[in-house]
Amino acid sequence: MNLDAFNLSILLPAFLAGLLVLSTHVPLGMQVLSRGIVFIDLAIAQIATLGVIAADRMGFEPAGWVAQVAAVSAALLGAALLTWSEKRWPEIQEALIGVLFVLAASGGVILVANNPHGGEHLQELLAGQILWVGYAQLLPVAVLSAIILALWFRLGDRLGRFGFYGLFAFAVTASVQLVGVYLVFASLIVPALACRAYAPRRRLPAAYCLGAVAYALGLGLSTLFDLPTGPVVVWALALTGMAMHRSDNAADIQVGRWEK
Repeated sequence: MNLDAFNLSILLPAFLAGLLVLSTHVPLGMQVLSRGIVFIDLAIAQIATLGVIAADRMGFEPAGWVAQVAAVSAALLGAALLTWSEKRWPEIQEALIGVLFVLAASGGVILVANNPHGGEHLQELLAGQILWVGYAQLLPVAVLSAIILALWFRLGDRLGRFGFYGLFAFAVTASVQLVGVYLVFASLIVPALACRAYAPRRRLPAAYCLGAVAYALGLGLSTLFDLPTGPVVVWALALTGMAMHRSDNAADIQVGRWEK
């Protein structure tokens, strides 16, 4: 146990990064659940990661602008492919998303096979390096998140298939760079899943609160016990989600009380 490790100059940017990820992923996650395409986040995140790995393989810096362009381009290509497949084979869209994920993941492993630091780089992209996030990285993500939220809450279903997948691609690409694939998926699914049976007007605030509490708890515990931050926050999200989960029957009773 290390009480001296609590350093706000490190923990505060990490917590703000988590809030930015939650800002876009909670409402998008609710839409993902309603559409029944739960693994889209993993697929798009893995495709964006493949773009970063490909740029690194060609000699570009993983944190440079070329890698960012490669990640966004790969994610948008994946979004276009998923839009096409949903129109053509809507009944097997979830299975196709899974296939796309495993292809992107396998492609990443192939690309780093001959890189002596490839395994370490791949692990960083998956588990994330949230504690190393700085304020300079947060500003462009905050601007992008504000644009995504404005478009989503203003247009919603009018965005169409590609509009939804496109917004998803931008949100996921930015988030993966901050917190890694595991946390991106957990932030998308866990709050939405845990709060799905809440009354409609309480669902979104409850999901945001769940995510914020879990990130604070996970960051604190990982620092206190010197554990990998990303995986600990994932577990904190899951446990907090279990604590806040409400069964459909209990939720129906509560909604009836509110209506009275």
